[in-house]
Amino acid sequence: MMLYRVEHTTLYEYQAPASLCHNQGHLLPRATPYQVCLQSELQITPQPADLSERTDAFGNRRVFFSIEQPHLQQQVTMVAEIEIDREPSLFATGSTLDWEEVREQLSVPCSPALLEAGPFLFSSAHVPYREALRAYALPSFPAGCLLLDGVRDLIGRIHADFKYDPGFTSITTPVEEVLEHRRGVCQDFAHLALGCLRSLGLAARYVSGYLETIPPPGKKRLVGADASHAWISVYLPAGGWVDFDPTNDLQVGENHITVAWGRDFADVVPLRGVAFGGGEHKLKVAVDVQRLA
Repeated sequence: MMLYRVEHTTLYEYQAPASLCHNQGHLLPRATPYQVCLQSELQITPQPADLSERTDAFGNRRVFFSIEQPHLQQQVTMVAEIEIDREPSLFATGSTLDWEEVREQLSVPCSPALLEAGPFLFSSAHVPYREALRAYALPSFPAGCLLLDGVRDLIGRIHADFKYDPGFTSITTPVEEVLEHRRGVCQDFAHLALGCLRSLGLAARYVSGYLETIPPPGKKRLVGADASHAWISVYLPAGGWVDFDPTNDLQVGENHITVAWGRDFADVVPLRGVAFGGGEHKLKVAVDVQRLA
C-alpha cells in the first residue's frame, strides 16, 4: 500500500487584464477499486465567484468555476493525498480468456460485457478507426493468444518502435501521424494503443493521472519534476479493467495515480475554459508527486 501527496499547479499569465473566465476540468483524483482519495482541494487565485463539483458520465470528478473580476494571472492548484493498493489477484478472474473470446463477448447485444465496456469500443475524437492501426496491432494478436499476453506484446512493440519526443506532437496531432513518424509523448502512445485495440473489437479506455518518478541513484528528487501522465486500461470480462503503460512498457502498479478516464484525452482534459480579454497568454504547469509512505 502506497500513500502519496500530489500538487498540480496551472498558471495562466495574460498580456492584458481578462475581465471574466469560465473553466471546467478534471483535476481531482477519482476513487477506483485500488485507489482512495483521502483528501483533496483546489486553491484558485483570484477567488472564484462560484465553484462546484459534479460527476461526469464516466464517474470522474469534474469541477466548474468562474472568475468575475479583472485579472492578469489565474492560478489553479490541486492538492490531494491518495492511497493506492493494487493487488495482482484483483485481475486474476478471466485472465485465461483469449482475445477472440473477449471480442465475441463484447459483440453480444445487451451482454454484461457490452453494457460495461460499450463506450470504449468505438471511434472517438482523438482515436478514429484506421485500417493502418489494425494492421499494426495484428502481429501481437495471433489466433488463440490470451488477451493480456497480446496487450503486453503490443505495448512492448510501441515502446520499442516509437521514440519519446516532446517537441514533435501537440494535443491536436492525429494518431495516424504518430504512427507514420513513430514518435510522440505519453498521450500519443495511449491514443495509438487505444486505436489498435479498438480496431480489433476490444474495449480500452484512456486514463489520465500521475506517475511517481524515481531520481537516479545519489540524486535528490526535484520538486515539480513530475508530470501529468497517460496510459490505457483494457477490459477483461469477469476480471474488470487492467491498466498498461505503453510509454514505459509495463503493467501499471502502485506508482501510477489515477485522476480520470474516458474515451480519449478530450474527455479528461485537466483544465479548459474561455476568457474574455487578456490578449496573448502564457501557460505554465508544475506537478509534484511525493511519496509519504
